[in-house]
Amino acid sequence: MPSLKDLRNRIDSVKSTRKITSAMKMVAASKLRRAQDQAEAGKPYAERMGGILSSLAGRVTFENGAPKLLAGTGKEDTYLIVAITADRGLCGGFNTQIVRLARKRVAELQAQGKTVRLLSLGRKAVQQLRRTANVDQLKAPGDFSTSNVSFEEAKAVTDMIMAEFETGGFDICELIFNDFKSVISQVPTDLQVIPAALEAAVANDDAPVDEAGASKQYEFEPDEEAILADLLPRNLAVQIYSALLSSAAGEQAARMTAMDNATRNAGDMINRLTLVYNRSRQAQITKELIEIISGAEAV
Repeated sequence: MPSLKDLRNRIDSVKSTRKITSAMKMVAASKLRRAQDQAEAGKPYAERMGGILSSLAGRVTFENGAPKLLAGTGKEDTYLIVAITADRGLCGGFNTQIVRLARKRVAELQAQGKTVRLLSLGRKAVQQLRRTANVDQLKAPGDFSTSNVSFEEAKAVTDMIMAEFETGGFDICELIFNDFKSVISQVPTDLQVIPAALEAAVANDDAPVDEAGASKQYEFEPDEEAILADLLPRNLAVQIYSALLSSAAGEQAARMTAMDNATRNAGDMINRLTLVYNRSRQAQITKELIEIISGAEAV
């Protein structure tokens, strides 16, 4: 059985750990608000751009052929998997579930005879996926970090992906990231971004309506095909940036929840150790009293 000194040292150690986890929880909570606001502010823009692209795609006849970002290369031989995780740990299973999903997707594609390339965004993804078998690893541009990511950084990643696509480096690109739903829910998501997976386009003879039910008519200048060709690369950048923001918000939410659980567990452990300490101390005092009384009676 541990001595009283060992128990005291262990209680002090757990108390110190509880202070750290409590401080990390508060820091994550303060960062979460800003990250959540950014993620929620970016989603309507991404959704509306997707709606515009869907509407345009349904109206254009593509006399010279559809853009590659929309129609693809005509092949499905090579896949680029972009896995997005955090740069740091201590956030529960946030990073692990993305790594697990990425490995599962790679295994599925390889079983189908596909060639898989991997781009890891986030230090944890780089560390845990670098040894994935038979996968060509791409490196993010510069000193890329998923913490406090800006649109310029997302655009740099987009430009790198576009350059690989234009040179025939892959046929299909998929994003794997944690989609932020709420503070307690971050859903691992596999989203195809090249070719663009647009919703069903609005039929040409059925004009879209606004919230009041009034018909909305659009006139495009320049023509729809030129606008679509210009918007598709921008849509890719927006989708990647939105995924990065959603992942950043999910990271802070997961870390806040994990540190809250750690703080609670530390408190429970302190209570158990304190109870053991008090019982051991009481047993030792009782033993000493018995020895004193026994000695006094023997005199």
